[in-house]
Amino acid sequence: MKRIEAQAEEKNILDSYERGEWRTVKNPKAEARKLRSAARNTLTKDKRINIRVSSKDLDQVQVIAAQEGLPYQTLISSVLHKFVSGTLVEKRKA
Repeated sequence: MKRIEAQAEEKNILDSYERGEWRTVKNPKAEARKLRSAARNTLTKDKRINIRVSSKDLDQVQVIAAQEGLPYQTLISSVLHKFVSGTLVEKRKA
């Protein structure tokens, strides 16, 4: 039988668990409700915008979105959300 190797992210999660970094949630149902509500509020798209961008930039966004396996508008929305929430991380060039 072939052994399946853990992906890097899975290994990081397992290592974190084994170091005792995980804590039990006191009220899992309430926590799940809270997180569901936060996700719903975060992901609700209730406004439409129109912007003009260069063809070159749009083409590159569409290529990246295709590589990630998602629609390019979703990618743009995600990048915008990460920027305004302060979680967008700049990738350093070598």
